[in-house]
Amino acid sequence: MADTPKPLHLGQASALPVSPEAAVLDYVPNPRAGALYLVRFAAPEFTSLCPVTGQPDFAHLVIDYAPGATIVESKSLKLFLGSFRGHAGFHEDVTVGIGQRLAAEMQPRWLRIGGYWYPRGGIPIDVFWQSGAPPEGLWVPDQGVASYRGRG
Repeated sequence: MADTPKPLHLGQASALPVSPEAAVLDYVPNPRAGALYLVRFAAPEFTSLCPVTGQPDFAHLVIDYAPGATIVESKSLKLFLGSFRGHAGFHEDVTVGIGQRLAAEMQPRWLRIGGYWYPRGGIPIDVFWQSGAPPEGLWVPDQGVASYRGRG
């Protein structure tokens, strides 16, 4: 794709963005554009802030997508996710917002995100979003994150 800009972060020293809005996600041409396949990113130590108390919230994020014309460059995704360390947002807003931004910018054939948030106040919250039904013939494995069981 001649019109795809050169990645901003790949091979460069990059500071953590000050906010998710300031983060620039890089996309590169899909090297297997004709193939139907699934890409998975797992961020087991994702952190954002509670918008009420300012306390840290922790989650295990799993992002699955079937690429279209582009794929997301992993270093820029890591920096984008890291920018949430100083971002205050409810679990639902953060999880769905990440999925929607990736889907809008990358325009994959399909994308889903699972946010498995660790308990605060005694209640774990799991948030799921997907861009639509997966394409026919796409193998979509289980996200592999067990439900929170505490000491059970």
